[in-house]
Amino acid sequence: MNAPEAARWMEYARTDLKAGYTLLRDPDHFPRHVCYLAQQAAEKALKAILVFLDMDYPYTHDLDRIRETIPAGWQVKTVYPKLYALTIWAVETRYPAEMPDIVETDARQALEMAEGIYQLIETEIAEKSQNPK
Repeated sequence: MNAPEAARWMEYARTDLKAGYTLLRDPDHFPRHVCYLAQQAAEKALKAILVFLDMDYPYTHDLDRIRETIPAGWQVKTVYPKLYALTIWAVETRYPAEMPDIVETDARQALEMAEGIYQLIETEIAEKSQNPK
C-alpha cells in the first residue's frame, strides 16, 4: 500500500473540488469550468485508490474505465456504477462543441457527484490504511 502517495492524489482531488465550489460562488462563474473541475476531482480520487494499491492506473479521463480497474471490495464500484455523467465534462467543457450550454444546475450536480465520490474514497482509504488485510 502506498498511503502517502494516495494522500497526495486525494489532496489534488480536494483542491479541485474546493476550486469548483469557489468558482461556483462567484457571480460571474463559468459553469463549464466548474464541471471540468468536478470531473478532475473524481478522476484523481479514483486514481488515488489505484495508487494506494500500488497499481498502474489507465491514462484516460474515462471514469468508468478507471473505476473498472479498481479491484472488487471498494464501495465506489457499487455506489457509483455509471460515471458517464462526470466523464463527459473532461473534454466537452474544454472545446466548443455541438452540445447545449452548460448551466449552473449542471455545475452543481457535477460537484455534488464528485464530492460524494471523493468522500467515499477518502473514508475507505482511511479505513483500509488502519486495517490492512
